[in-house]
Amino acid sequence: MRPDNEHRAGDRDRTRVSARARWRPRARTRARAVGLLAAALVGGLLVTGCSGGSDGSSADGGKARRSGPLPAPAPARPSAPSTPAPGTEADGEQRDVAPTDTPSPTPADYLSTFALDVDTASYGYARRTLADGRLPDPKTVRPEEFVNSFRQDYPRPEGNGFSVTADGARAGDEGWSFLRVGLATGPAAPASERPPAALTFVIDVSGSMSETGRLDLVKQSLGVMTDQLRSDDSLALVTFSDTAETVLPMTRVGGGRERVHDAIDSLEPMSSTNLDAGVRTGYDTAVEGVRPGATNRVVLLSDALANTGETEADAILDRISDARREHGITLFGVGVGSEYGDALMERLADKGDGHTTYISTPEEARKVFCDELPQNIELRAREAKAQVAFDPQTVQRFRLIGYDDRQVADDDYRDDRVDGGEVGPGHTVTALYAVRLRPGASGHVATAGVRWLDPTTRAPHEETTQIEASALDTDLWRSNHGLQLAATAAYFADALRQGALPGAPTLPQLASRADKLARSTEDKDVRQLAEAIRRADELQI
Repeated sequence: MRPDNEHRAGDRDRTRVSARARWRPRARTRARAVGLLAAALVGGLLVTGCSGGSDGSSADGGKARRSGPLPAPAPARPSAPSTPAPGTEADGEQRDVAPTDTPSPTPADYLSTFALDVDTASYGYARRTLADGRLPDPKTVRPEEFVNSFRQDYPRPEGNGFSVTADGARAGDEGWSFLRVGLATGPAAPASERPPAALTFVIDVSGSMSETGRLDLVKQSLGVMTDQLRSDDSLALVTFSDTAETVLPMTRVGGGRERVHDAIDSLEPMSSTNLDAGVRTGYDTAVEGVRPGATNRVVLLSDALANTGETEADAILDRISDARREHGITLFGVGVGSEYGDALMERLADKGDGHTTYISTPEEARKVFCDELPQNIELRAREAKAQVAFDPQTVQRFRLIGYDDRQVADDDYRDDRVDGGEVGPGHTVTALYAVRLRPGASGHVATAGVRWLDPTTRAPHEETTQIEASALDTDLWRSNHGLQLAATAAYFADALRQGALPGAPTLPQLASRADKLARSTEDKDVRQLAEAIRRADELQI
């Protein structure tokens, strides 16, 4: 089975116009790189981590390397005429990249570049929708958020920065394999050693938040989090309905904890949803209370069902762009509610230098605001981007699974003015590729790198690793648990989007795979994945 929208290498003359430049409107149309990644630069990041993972092992060539230049590609051919062929640029559907069938000094595009993404809201909302007896809208299903909802045991870096690992396995017929690129930040330092936090909570109290349990869940979440904050942390509360109001200006938690709890307890649902007013007032409040040397972040808790005032993410964010640039204030979006404006919240977080998650139970709220508090409020890297350089001598076709709206033009990889992703401590980020090797290929398959800016000094750093063809020899369902889990989550998302990844099991088969993984790992999150897959299968009948 071939991935959906795959184009054959023999059609390369029809498809020279880069598809990825259009995926991200702000990215420039790519001029193909004449050099890949330079020697990796080792740099320390100063912000603390959340939780450590056990040491993982990467297959054959997946061990991170801190230095050594990557092979440079041959010069690229000129771009094709500006009119795209059917099925590529014009309809916005082409997502595969296919190097030439015959190695030559003018290979087709074989670089894959994207901004890191630690969002998980798409998977959380899909689970909630399935539990309510509905299949999720395919437009809300983002495969990378399904995959990144599960913690991986990648090796953590020694000291600060990212680790990079890579492994893979055979997947399905016709020579396809999965290649997994894993990135991880370091574990949390003791809570007493992290920088202080200055958090502005922007809370939706519109009429739609009166749904049973919705605002109550937000209030519970904030109460739990307030008790976790240190005395030298600061907190402000802004509410919005048809208008916005600063309920509590930036207040030191030490000596003000009771004031914070009283403000939280006073929250009551009102009328319409003027998200624009809430975000603007929230950022105004955050700027007034900004603390140099602290982690300054706006935390938006909402169903994101904007129906009053400005309702477009770009227009809303244009109003607060100065706060982002001048003060480094980032946005953490927390979605709630059975009806949820997923697209708006995701867009706000992407353009607000932040990330999103989704909560529907008190247990999930405690996980986000208690267990994972450091990784959700702190920063370990800014403008983080990944680039994978596939070897045209061994790779026939490849496809990045997900990250559709996180693509970056290849020549913008080292342009630190171009938006990347903001990553906190204790995170793992997984990029999964469907790769088809040339018949009989051996040796080098790809080199994967990550580039980021230190959140304090803005100094750039890079880390790289390489992977060999022998690392893809193992059958997927006999590979390590982490790779099987990533593939299971990707297959599930692809099924909900009605895609066609290579070697895709049926949903009952996939649920059985997830059950087996849950028994092996004794992981309740994997058990919930199996239940969600089984529920989706029931709803499709």
